[in-house]
Amino acid sequence: MMKDFTQLADLAAERLGGRVLEANDDFFAPKENLLKESNPIFIEGKYTSRGKWMDGWETRRRRTPGYDWCILRLGLPGVIRGIVVDTSFFTGNFPERFSLDGCDLGERHPYSREKSRLRSEKTKWTQIFSETSLKGDSRNLFTVEHSARFTHLRLKIYPDGGIARLRVHGEAVPGFGLLLRAEIDLVAVENGGSIVVSSDQFYGAPRNLLMPYRAKNMSDGWETKRRRGPGHDWVILKLGVPGTIHRVEIDTAHFKGNYPDSCALQAASANNSAVDALNASSLPWEVVLPNTKLKANHRHVFKKLQPAGVATHVRFQIFPDGGVSRLRVFGRAHVPADHTKSLERFNRLPRQRALRALLDCCGSRKWAQQMAARRPFAAEAGLFEAADETWSALAREDWLEAFQHHPPIGETRAKAKQSATASRWSAKEQSSAQKAAPEVLQALAAENRAYAEKFGYVFLICATGKSSEEILNALRQRLPNDPDMELRAAAEEQSKITRLRLEKLLES
Repeated sequence: MMKDFTQLADLAAERLGGRVLEANDDFFAPKENLLKESNPIFIEGKYTSRGKWMDGWETRRRRTPGYDWCILRLGLPGVIRGIVVDTSFFTGNFPERFSLDGCDLGERHPYSREKSRLRSEKTKWTQIFSETSLKGDSRNLFTVEHSARFTHLRLKIYPDGGIARLRVHGEAVPGFGLLLRAEIDLVAVENGGSIVVSSDQFYGAPRNLLMPYRAKNMSDGWETKRRRGPGHDWVILKLGVPGTIHRVEIDTAHFKGNYPDSCALQAASANNSAVDALNASSLPWEVVLPNTKLKANHRHVFKKLQPAGVATHVRFQIFPDGGVSRLRVFGRAHVPADHTKSLERFNRLPRQRALRALLDCCGSRKWAQQMAARRPFAAEAGLFEAADETWSALAREDWLEAFQHHPPIGETRAKAKQSATASRWSAKEQSSAQKAAPEVLQALAAENRAYAEKFGYVFLICATGKSSEEILNALRQRLPNDPDMELRAAAEEQSKITRLRLEKLLES
């Protein structure tokens, strides 16, 4: 059973297009090694003209204060669920600490003016990890609690040293144009598909099924152990976007004496509920492809499928066991009719009503004006992407104007006047903090005052789903930030709040 972020795709993998673009130093070992697919190795006695050969990225010994850094492009833009900072074989030369930042340059590669934008002070970098300790000669695993989409990462090591590999596990978040295509691979990793749970993965990980490239050998597919009793193996996958299934491809490339005798595919709709290893089997599964014979080392294409409606998940079954290299589930992405109608209504709103609705989502007048002017939007994803792009391009004073429309955490009155709708949304977002114990409320009030005195504006955090203790801890962690770093952090939180409120606007 799987509930492990390392089972998700490595968004930075070279085979998915990940690249290390720049580093301030790679004297002993090249920066490109960070993303190599192979596990790191050590060769006793191997030296180069610069020193000991190491299978990783290694900088020279630093004699001045500071840190070393590199910038990498994710092969698949997406949400990061966890990272592995692998210091294998770096013993007396590993960094004591690392930090990680991310930014989003838009749809996907190729990015316009990529290098100049990454160097620009206007680019908004979001802190994913502050300075965090590392262990030498170890796979250091860190869970990421961040819902933002990233296209690029900035890795810093303190003060210097070597890292063998960096793995960035998560879920791809494609651009909004995905919804407009006539047919897409609904379960492909590049379209946001992911693994929920599998019965077995003894020889090969099920995430390999979703990769866009052809398998290079048997190790590059999903393979289970030999079954000695009754039953069969299976894997449940989450579609990157809900849709109706039209065509299925099952590739047993390289599996000759160990391919499954037959397979079947079922689909289900989770109706917006979370699906995990505990409840996946109880979904209302409907047959898409009944039990069907397979051939060795062959790409099977199935077009005669049983209709199953709009699906969010599929269950792929193999009988009794064996290996499959790839699974493709082609279909049309689905946008719920009520959401489409809501978006159409928003597109048709008179300008002044649209401005008022947008100001409920974000208190910057310039943001609201530019968003109203960008209508009509073809899909919800386009609305959300435009909201992020418009917000990122605004000036400092526009960000500060929006901040004034939020009450301090634990309080009800904002500095700037809120509409009844915005006030109601604020109260709901802060509901956990409002119910906090008296001592927590007192601590929040004191830290809020300290924050306002230092930065000149209210502490901003997307409080939905967070406990009062989590909010207080975040406030204390961000209080030492310098003004520029904190302004970007607050702007990122406003962006999250805006997204949630736009969703509420469409639902209302």
